[in-house]
Amino acid sequence: MNTDLYGALKRYADAWTAGDIAAIFACYHDDFTLHYGGTNPLSGDHVGKAASIATLAEVTRRTQRGRPEIIDVAAGDTRAVLIARERFTRDGRSDDLVRVLVFAVKDGLLAECWLYDQDQALVDWYLRD
Repeated sequence: MNTDLYGALKRYADAWTAGDIAAIFACYHDDFTLHYGGTNPLSGDHVGKAASIATLAEVTRRTQRGRPEIIDVAAGDTRAVLIARERFTRDGRSDDLVRVLVFAVKDGLLAECWLYDQDQALVDWYLRD
């Protein structure tokens, strides 16, 4: 296990569950890239810390998501993985979603994230225009 990877992701997980926005943003490298799957208006690659944060803010606006439940954090030699449960709410509907986030780390900060959802079609519904 790469302890630098694990440490970077653990700091992020702790900040995310605490709802500490400043600490969350401090975990992102300036070159942070978010790879968001699916077929919704937010799908695609969001390059740079500012673009990624704007996308995440829009996800929160559309889904009214709150603090996650962190299920697990793990790290290998080159990637770290976070498994989380999030509640999305929109138009009177709420669903709990399991999401897998795979991270690369650069200079001790999160540099890249690939997001995989348990039910991509449901996430696409929540993120629609």
